[in-house]
Parts: sequence; C-alpha cells; structure tokens
Amino acid sequence: MKNKLFLYLFIFASLIALYLFVSGGSMVDAKEKRIVGLENKVIQLQDSVQVTELKALEMQYFSLENNDDALAYYDHLNIKDATRYISDKLLETNETKGNNPLIPYEGMENDFKINKIKILNHKWIIADFSDGKYWGEVLIKYELKDDLGVDFSLVDNLLYTRSN
Repeated sequence: MKNKLFLYLFIFASLIALYLFVSGGSMVDAKEKRIVGLENKVIQLQDSVQVTELKALEMQYFSLENNDDALAYYDHLNIKDATRYISDKLLETNETKGNNPLIPYEGMENDFKINKIKILNHKWIIADFSDGKYWGEVLIKYELKDDLGVDFSLVDNLLYTRSN
C-alpha cells in the first residue's frame, strides 16, 4: 500500500513536472515572439525618427537661425536672437488701428493681421495673415538698420479664395 501511494505520488509529480516543462517552454516561445515583435517595432520607430529628423532639418534649411552667412550680417549689432527681434518688430505692425499696413487688402470680416512669420534669411520674410475667415500670405523684404530699426516693404502677396 505504501509503495502504491509513492508510485501514485511519483506519477502525479511527474505529470505536474511534464505540464510545467511543456507550458514553460511555450511561455518562453511566446515571450521570445513578443521580444522579436517589440524589437521590430523599435527598429521601425528608430527609422521613423530618422525620417522625421531629416524632414525637420530640411524644413529648417530656409531659416535665419540656421543660416550662419545671414546671421553674420547682424554680428555687429549685438542682438541675442535676431529672429525673435525681427519677428517682434513685424508683429508690432499689427498694433496699428485697422488693417496691417503691409497687407494690401481690406479685411472682409475683421482687420487683416499677421499671424505666423517665417524669417527666411537676412532679407526676406514670409508671413501668413488672416481676418478670422479669409487668409493669405505676404513676402516681405526687410532691412535691420544699425540703430536697430527695421524697415519692411512688401514684395508680393496672395489672398486665398474660398470655393464653397
């Protein structure tokens, strides 16, 4: 009787050990598949980050802050951030009553004001303007003088039309 009990316990323990061995192996396989899947996702994310970084660098190509030759024009003025200074001066033109003087259109809903500014180099700015409903873009030539005054002159413009 004692021998049969030990035999049954041995068989039961063997079955539990076999179950644990098989399920442990399948767990390892599942974990390995998950690790491989996550590694592939990491590789894809790294690739997309590289693509995004390249696009960002490409978008910054026409930018005053990344153009050392254009920034050299302002070395003698001791301006800490020329892009910010010029942008602020351009936004000050919005403070006039009525439409911005650099925008050659009369606002239809409200006054046209400059919203977004991209300083391309030491001579040109492209800016977006809107009256809340209608919008357009202007190409502006500017000159930063030694007395830190800025002269703006309109080069070209466009107003987008709605087709509803």
